[in-house]
Amino acid sequence: MKFLLGGTTLSVAVVGAFLWSQNAAVNAAGLLPYKDDAAVARGTVVYQDNCASCHGDQLQGQANWRERDSDGYLPAPPHNANGHTWHHRDAQLLAITQKGTAALVGNGYRSRMQGYEDVLSQQDMLSVLAYIKSTWSPEIIARHNQINGQAEE
Repeated sequence: MKFLLGGTTLSVAVVGAFLWSQNAAVNAAGLLPYKDDAAVARGTVVYQDNCASCHGDQLQGQANWRERDSDGYLPAPPHNANGHTWHHRDAQLLAITQKGTAALVGNGYRSRMQGYEDVLSQQDMLSVLAYIKSTWSPEIIARHNQINGQAEE
């Protein structure tokens, strides 16, 4: 009986470890279809139509994006490798795009980044984020995938 219970415990542990590793792989892969050429192409168009006026047509962001302007707002950050977009998990990037920065930060935080949930479909938002990610270097993509794979804090 002791051997049977030990074997069952070991089996449960092995299955649990396998499922955890699969979940970690999915989290690391993230939500963004940045390897899907059609999604990236769609995201490029949607980005140019909805995001480029603030974040730049080359993802460069606005000048002095780390310094508040005279109205107390931070300018739009770059989405290229020079910015901090890749420091955030895909789910957080999607939430910011859907709800806007102020809604997520709360506590009276002010931002010009509006939410787009009433403007764009979730698929279009994911395509925009996929386009952005597709422009990053392999090293930054690998780091971003690691961030996606980390447990929620």
